[in-house]
Order: sequence, then structure tokens, then C-alpha cells
Amino acid sequence: MKKIAVVGVQESIGREILSFLEEDGIKAKDVVALDYKSVLGNQVSYGEDDELDVLNLDDFDFSKVDTAIFATTAELAKRYVPKALAKGVKVVDTSSAFFAESDVPMIVAGLNDSKISGAARGLVSVPSAPVTQMLVPLGAVNEKYLIKRIVVSTYTSTSVYGKEAMDELFDQIRKIYMNDTLADNQKVFNKQIAFNVIPQVGEFLGDETDCEWALNAETKKVLNGNVKVHANCAVIPAFIGCGQFVNVECEDEVDVEEVRKLMSKTPGVVVFDKHVNGGYVTMADVQGENDIYVSRLRQDVSVENGISFWCVADNLRVGVAKNAFAVMKLLSANN
Repeated sequence: MKKIAVVGVQESIGREILSFLEEDGIKAKDVVALDYKSVLGNQVSYGEDDELDVLNLDDFDFSKVDTAIFATTAELAKRYVPKALAKGVKVVDTSSAFFAESDVPMIVAGLNDSKISGAARGLVSVPSAPVTQMLVPLGAVNEKYLIKRIVVSTYTSTSVYGKEAMDELFDQIRKIYMNDTLADNQKVFNKQIAFNVIPQVGEFLGDETDCEWALNAETKKVLNGNVKVHANCAVIPAFIGCGQFVNVECEDEVDVEEVRKLMSKTPGVVVFDKHVNGGYVTMADVQGENDIYVSRLRQDVSVENGISFWCVADNLRVGVAKNAFAVMKLLSANN
């Protein structure tokens, strides 16, 4: 069995990637867990019965593995991915570090698999979680009706910033119920996150944020088209998951019932759309799930050839880890 390295296992996405490897039947002895500045004795769970030693990324010899999935910051990816590639390792990167490089395809498994052949260096990137969540249900729709414009509003959980942000939400909720002050309890967020909505995800790049930029730029790279995207991204006081309202305008006349059928047939998409109270799926319903759930699908009568829908997913599992794992299998099979 070829060995697989997962880099960044001490963060949520890295652990979810390990979960997919274990669920696929890959033995613990064939997986290497790595993290930046990991100290001797660090371990991470692998399934219910096994523990993996977390090795220090600085000391690791990548010639010992065949494939690596990087679930790190862009800064760390830029530093260590070239070292892995130099040893002949095939790499899947979950960051934006190599977005602008033409020989690094961005893949959403099942949507643009053919682009894997363009990975000249053996390096593939995957888009950010909200992009994958939005595009998977729209893949077949784009093929049939040709999407020309998307307006998306995302409501993402604190997990987008990692464990420290989730802890900050928990601590603020606890302090509010204890009638305690929130002073000095805003380390990750610039505003109170408990019982609040913050209209900023990522740093500002001009008048838009990192997340809004990614939804625009990464969508265009994945679809390889001239689709126009306007995104609005907010963080809500939830721990895991992402919800999106998506408005789509197509070139050709759209049949909503046909769209419903197309989405229902898409692997990894579940359409649960009953026009009654509670006949939809929420973020709280999808934690730990492996699918993207679509509800509130209807005609958008404000434009020609328009539809809108609500979708939710576990942003850690579905948005990044599941796709990274599937792309790793594509890359390994591509010779």
C-alpha cells in the first residue's frame, strides 16, 4: 500500500481528512500524520482503535510517502509543498497558495475531474468550502442551462477560523449566561460573536473579504467560464456548518422541476424541499453528514431564467475534507 501523508492534523480539517481515510479502509500503518512544530509525544486519533504519532513537519523526509494532503495555511503550504514535490510526491493542497499558477488545476470531484490531467507537477488545489458547497449542486445545472451569474449569501460557522474561534464563541455564551463581562474576550473576532452576526469572513481585500473574493475567483477557475459572481459572507454564532442562499441566472430558459431532478441525481446532493413548516434542512441537521442538502428551490422571477435555493453542509467534512480525499484518489489514479 502506498503511504499517504496528511499535513495539518491538529486542526479540524486535517482530522476530518484522517476520518475519510480511515472510513475508506486505509490502515493506520499507511498514514503519516504531520504538523508544524509538533512536539514529541503528540498523537491524533485514527478511527476508534488507533492513534497516530504526529510528526514534526520540519524534520520529515517526504520521500517516505507517495501522496500528501496539505490542510494548512497558505503560508505553510508555500513553504513545504515544494519540498514534497521535489521528492516526487503528489500533492493536494486545500489552501489558496497556488491559486494563480496555471499548471495547478482547481478540482471539485465529480464536476471537473478532467482537469486533473493538467497537474503537470503533480500538484492539485481544491477550492474553499463555500465554493465546493455551492458548485456541487450546480454542476449539472451549468451543463444544461449555462450559468451566467450567481449571487450568493453565506452564513458560516465559527469553525471557518478553527478551534480558537469555536472556543471564543463558547466562552462568550457562557459569560453572557453568567452575567460576566466580555472584555478581553475578542481575540479572533473584531466584534462579539455570541448571539450576533458578523458581516466579515476573512481579511478585507479592498471592498470585499477573502471569502467573497474566493467565491468569485475560485468559481470562475473551476467552471472555466465567464460566470459573474457576487458574494456576501457572514459569520454566525454556530460551531460547525455553512448555510447559503444562492440566486442563479442562466443563459437558457430554466425549468425548476428539471433543476430539481438534476440536483437529485447529483452524487453527494440531497434535495429535501417540502413546502411546509420545517420542510427544509438547517445547519444543525447536517453536522457529521457527508452530503450537501438543498431546500427552498424555486423560480427567481426578478430575472430572466433565474432560480434560487438554500443549501447547507458540514463545511469541514463536505466543504473541504471530502473533496480533498476524492481529489487525492483522482490524482493517485492519474498517470
